[in-house]
Amino acid sequence: MSRRPHRRSASVPLVAALVGACLLPPAPPAQAAPVPAPAAGPFAGTTPSGEVRGYIDAHSHLMSYEAFGGMLMCGKPFAEGGAPEALRDCPDHAGNGALAWFENLLKNGSPLGTHDPAGWPTFRDWPAWNSRTHQQAYHAWLERSWRAGQRVLVNHLVANRQICEIYPLKRTGCDEMDSIRLQARRMREMQDYIDRRNGGPGKGWFRIVTGSQEARRVIEAGRLAVVLGVETSEPFGCRKSGDAANCTRERIDRGLDEMKDLGVSSMFLCHKFDNALCGVRFDGDAAGAVINLGNFLGTGRFWQVEQCAGREHDNAIQPAGGLGDLLRGPLAGLGQAGITVPLYPSPPHCNVHGLTDLGAHMVKGMIERNMIVEIDHMSVKAAGQTLDLLERERYSGVVSSHSWTDGNYARRIYALGGMITGYGHAADGFVAEWRRNKAFRDPRFAFGYGYGLDANGMGPLPPPRAGNGENGVRYPFTSPIDPAVTLDRQRTGLRTWDVNTDGVANYGLVPDWIADMRTIGGPEIIADMARGAEAYLQMWRRTESAQAGAE
Repeated sequence: MSRRPHRRSASVPLVAALVGACLLPPAPPAQAAPVPAPAAGPFAGTTPSGEVRGYIDAHSHLMSYEAFGGMLMCGKPFAEGGAPEALRDCPDHAGNGALAWFENLLKNGSPLGTHDPAGWPTFRDWPAWNSRTHQQAYHAWLERSWRAGQRVLVNHLVANRQICEIYPLKRTGCDEMDSIRLQARRMREMQDYIDRRNGGPGKGWFRIVTGSQEARRVIEAGRLAVVLGVETSEPFGCRKSGDAANCTRERIDRGLDEMKDLGVSSMFLCHKFDNALCGVRFDGDAAGAVINLGNFLGTGRFWQVEQCAGREHDNAIQPAGGLGDLLRGPLAGLGQAGITVPLYPSPPHCNVHGLTDLGAHMVKGMIERNMIVEIDHMSVKAAGQTLDLLERERYSGVVSSHSWTDGNYARRIYALGGMITGYGHAADGFVAEWRRNKAFRDPRFAFGYGYGLDANGMGPLPPPRAGNGENGVRYPFTSPIDPAVTLDRQRTGLRTWDVNTDGVANYGLVPDWIADMRTIGGPEIIADMARGAEAYLQMWRRTESAQAGAE
């Protein structure tokens, strides 16, 4: 299928809404001399029981500044010129930010607004927990989290052709797999950059790993094991036009082999829009209506909905009920004829599209290559069919990494020996979700918990916890994960952040956020977070041996 032309006639609010709806001691300033090589990190080795200790971010996007045409996200996680070069605003935000219509819309609810674009060294207005386009994971901020006890980061290489084609500013092309390749190269460059700052090749704290045993060795040495994943809307170009799939089994096989060669260990099959592999879990409310338009632009059809027969369901989309109920029969008939209208019956809503034959082939191909299946963003029909397939194979390699699947599937994920990590909500909301998920744990497998911060993913980071005036984080504090580490308020350039008032304004405040969880959830959640890396490594090891079973 030929690439659709850019639709530059779309209104600014509509384009911004579509783009926005689609998409864890303080580190020294970047211009400082290289820090000594952290041969053992703050915590190294294993516990007396032989387990590694540390927390996990199972879903973030360090290199998304290279995605979507390369002009949507502002700043970089590293640069040879340090923070002054890396932490710059986008060129179209210059002046007072009045032209930053996309940032303004997502942050303020209107394309109108202003912000100080200066960035380094003042950071008056960004990064902030609710700023969606400014760099959130500068390497020095990530280092602060590592020093406090983080031991696994799953970095998803991300792309979306529709966003790229619609957003008017570009410096790179819109082919999703080309963007994935570029981001994989940038990850290696970031590893080399951190090595140079820490004594030379192989001596940095940031280590890209391609297997569970390599990851365990890295963590036992006190370093951060970085796993590469892929979250893209059209893996290997597997887009859909009507009922036609622009994809073959052979292309999927070649693509999976290439991803393994790039060091990728974990993948999504679909994201935001239906594709030739699976139907998606809808975005709800107003965002869903806009994403639905993107689905039409990309596939030629609006989402097709049916009332759910089981307890699992996708998010409800609008408009629903009323006329949609009255015309349910005719609308269903039109859908069978390939004509879709964005008018739906009353919820609960389920996407009529599940896992396609090509999607099942990709899942089987991932099993053959010992890759981890990311189940978030699949429609409940697709997720259920994927779990059926994984259960037949007794395959543990399944992860829900950022709260984007129906909670009723938690028991099945845990029964396989898979893992669930929660999206980066405020501390009290995160603790509540941890309690719900833990209730479904399977005692045959080690339980640990983690988060999917989705940093640089165009979503909000954890906001300040409401009502924290009486029981907020008190600085300085001891890391909840490594009692040998004490942290004061994070400072970069001339700016100092406080999690009680700023929330997780950037990745460096993840330890503060976890300290706030300790206030709400007590020692139990901290014990589970500290075992997150170990639980992930055990799941990954079972994936590599292609068998599930008791520990």
